[in-house]
Amino acid sequence: MSETINIAVIGGSGLYNMPEITDVSTRHIDTPYGPTSADIVIGTLRGKRVAFLPRHGKGHVFTPSTVPYRANIWALKSLGVRFIVAVNACGSLREDYAPGHIVIPDQLFDHTKAERGGRSFFDTGLVGHIGVADPFSPELSGVLYAAVQSAGGTAHNGGTFIIIEGPRFSTRGESRIYQQWGCSIIGMTTCPEAFLAREAEIAYATMAHITDYDVWHEEAVTVDMVMQTFHQNLELAQQAVAAAVERIDEHADYAAHTALTSAIMTDSSVRSPEVLERLRHIVGRLLSTAT
Repeated sequence: MSETINIAVIGGSGLYNMPEITDVSTRHIDTPYGPTSADIVIGTLRGKRVAFLPRHGKGHVFTPSTVPYRANIWALKSLGVRFIVAVNACGSLREDYAPGHIVIPDQLFDHTKAERGGRSFFDTGLVGHIGVADPFSPELSGVLYAAVQSAGGTAHNGGTFIIIEGPRFSTRGESRIYQQWGCSIIGMTTCPEAFLAREAEIAYATMAHITDYDVWHEEAVTVDMVMQTFHQNLELAQQAVAAAVERIDEHADYAAHTALTSAIMTDSSVRSPEVLERLRHIVGRLLSTAT
């Protein structure tokens, strides 16, 4: 019987290329939504087995719009994952959130436009309405905030993370409007990833690494600027991830772990067997407890 993995990290490949990770293996998982971004790397970190998944694939081959988000979350859920630590690069829309700092946001604004491979696991034949008033797990976010501080990083607890389509950066007009809307940071990949994790009853939170001030701050954002800052912070990111993994109680029950309770609207007599089979890992808890 294959081992159960409770914790996953979604981010860049640099996050699992650290000497502290041992007993490394890779896992290829076939999903109903096609292949994952890359094979999942499983290793031991701070005494816990952790699944690492490079969001954009090895070598960064997927744009924010083409990342196979549903396949990624389905595959992690099939491993038994209950906690996802996401790592993102982002731009700052606030003067006090400076490049090099890390934000643990508490809100999301989905301003993406493309289908992104599917925004929900639910489909005709099995309808579910998930609550995402607080899209990040507050319990896990607290763990990440403490982890960044313990690793010596400057952390900000809270803020609205606006997610744009990409892959282009914002115009100055867009950037200034996002500020007026009350957004704190800007990125391209957290939606629908966070929402799919909620549908899968996985606690999800993110460490958003500020690489730039977007373009409201006058200087133009470039890939070189983003990558230079992120590489400078890579060691901090690795230390913060390791500290977070160490702090996570694998047996804790968070609110996200029962997010589907009362969410499914479709009567049991007309639920699609095909959709139920596709979502056996996603809705399995409800089916196993049904009377």
